[in-house]
Amino acid sequence: MGTHRRPRQRATGAGRARTAATITLAGAATATSLGGTVHADPQPTAAEVRTKVDTLYRQAEVATEKYNGAQEKADAAEERLEELRDQAARKEDRLNSAREALGSVAAAQYRSGGLDPAVQLALSSDPDRYLDGAAFVERAGSRQTAAVGRVRKELRDIERLRGAARVEVASLTSRRAELKRHRETVTGKLEAARRLLSGLTAEERAGLGEAPRPRASRAAAGPRDGLTAPAQAPNSRAAAAVAYAYQKLGSPYVWGATGPDAFDCSGLTQAAYRAAGVSLPRTTYAQIDAGRRVARSELAPGDLVFFYSGISHVGIYVGEGQMIHAPNPSAPVRVAPVDQMPFAGAARVV
Repeated sequence: MGTHRRPRQRATGAGRARTAATITLAGAATATSLGGTVHADPQPTAAEVRTKVDTLYRQAEVATEKYNGAQEKADAAEERLEELRDQAARKEDRLNSAREALGSVAAAQYRSGGLDPAVQLALSSDPDRYLDGAAFVERAGSRQTAAVGRVRKELRDIERLRGAARVEVASLTSRRAELKRHRETVTGKLEAARRLLSGLTAEERAGLGEAPRPRASRAAAGPRDGLTAPAQAPNSRAAAAVAYAYQKLGSPYVWGATGPDAFDCSGLTQAAYRAAGVSLPRTTYAQIDAGRRVARSELAPGDLVFFYSGISHVGIYVGEGQMIHAPNPSAPVRVAPVDQMPFAGAARVV
């Protein structure tokens, strides 16, 4: 009986040891878990979230202006490419006419008993062979020389245009890659800001300017809602730009947008002056050079006011130390004090 009990006792002892080990490990895991809970990073306060979100919005706005600049250059490259293609098409038509003229000469020579070698070369489908054999032209008659000369000129013009078109295609490809990079930067920053804001309560978001966008009409967003009436602008175009900005109060901020229903910061100022009959560049760092620089003490309604060292934000001055601007995705187009952000300069475009 003893020999049967001893193995059972050893098994029981081993079981107890395993049980103790299990309890020890479980306790260690629990302690680790509890320790992790105790030492977890605290949730950021609403003020800390606001600081982080403001930084993300600024970074997104810098990338937005770079995107806008790349888009402007891509559009210009597309226009140049289209013009080059149109010119090449017109040259192709003239080349065909010149070849037809040579064909008439060739037919006449064939009927008279021979085809001049220069004409044979000019009618060749291989332009390089023609150009290499241009010495034959010198032995051709004056009429043939003029016809072959026209073909030669059109061939060279077409090749020049095709070369220029290849340069524009390369430029356009580069601009599109640049657009993609800036787009990814903007959307990444805005998504990070959205995730931070989603951790706040509705009351906290409202305190940070995250209140729902107004659904009232544009007119209801004007001076009758307690806003100061616009000061007198120095000229009719500046007045028209200011009036347009007032009409757009409450419009949502959308990066890359130039209206008529949504804007980014430089898109709003561009649209305001477009409504006044003035063409402005697309980006903040180009708009600041679009007019005469003015000191802050000389600001008049209609002047463009710029902020941050990188000239990454712009608004339109409306008088009494106030501007209208498209702030960021957390707030619609609104009136705000000029001293709300670091002032970088101002420009008077009319």
